Amino acid sequence: MNKKSFFLLGCLVFWTLFPAMAGTSLAASAKDNYRTYCAQCHGIQGNGRGVNIRDMSVQPRNHTDASYMSQRSDEDLAKADREGGLAIDKSVLMPPWGDTLSPAEIKDMVQYLRTLCHCTYNAQ
Repeated sequence: MNKKSFFLLGCLVFWTLFPAMAGTSLAASAKDNYRTYCAQCHGIQGNGRGVNIRDMSVQPRNHTDASYMSQRSDEDLAKADREGGLAIDKSVLMPPWGDTLSPAEIKDMVQYLRTLCHCTYNAQ
């Protein structure tokens, strides 16, 4: 494993375990949770341009892309947040947050993602 991969893995492990290490659950808004858990890869604005992208083999999703995001159901978005990217046939680099975020926080996160893309699910 090269240094960049090791660093990225370390960051993912830290952010996954942070609430458990702190001994508290983070009761925060979806925007705060997004900035804490998602912005390193997806960017603070949700545009897929986070600080980790130069070291990633798969580029993170642009959550402001209404065309793409309107094709993803709320259930798919929640599943990705809860179970990670592989759960919806996406990148292994997307970690599961189901042990970190409560079901209510994941539901709120999905709604926050909808505000980033200014879109709703367009079932076709």
